[in-house]
Amino acid sequence: MKDDSFTEFIRDQLRDLGEVECRAMFGGYGLYHGEVFFAITFKGRLYFKTDPTTLPAYRKMGMKPFRPNARQTLKTYYEVPVDIIEDQDQLTAWARKALEAQIRSENSRGRGR
Repeated sequence: MKDDSFTEFIRDQLRDLGEVECRAMFGGYGLYHGEVFFAITFKGRLYFKTDPTTLPAYRKMGMKPFRPNARQTLKTYYEVPVDIIEDQDQLTAWARKALEAQIRSENSRGRGR
């Protein structure tokens, strides 16, 4: 991984989740727990996977979806508030919800096959 102190800070904040792997994507990094892709770091910001269960908390705090460029928006990944990022316990709790959202999404896609 190229030098990205923000991504390393996030990995450290999420140490209670266990191993979090980073893979380059969108000019930033995708964060994985095992094979579950649950977060993106991009230009000093963190985005977590959302779904109808978790999205209201992000919107209530005025957070926006991930936009890697002017033509593309990932509407299921929303920016994590700075206050949450700075609080390790809260960040870990939000990350667990992001993991659960991704697993629900994968399970619902699998049923449709």
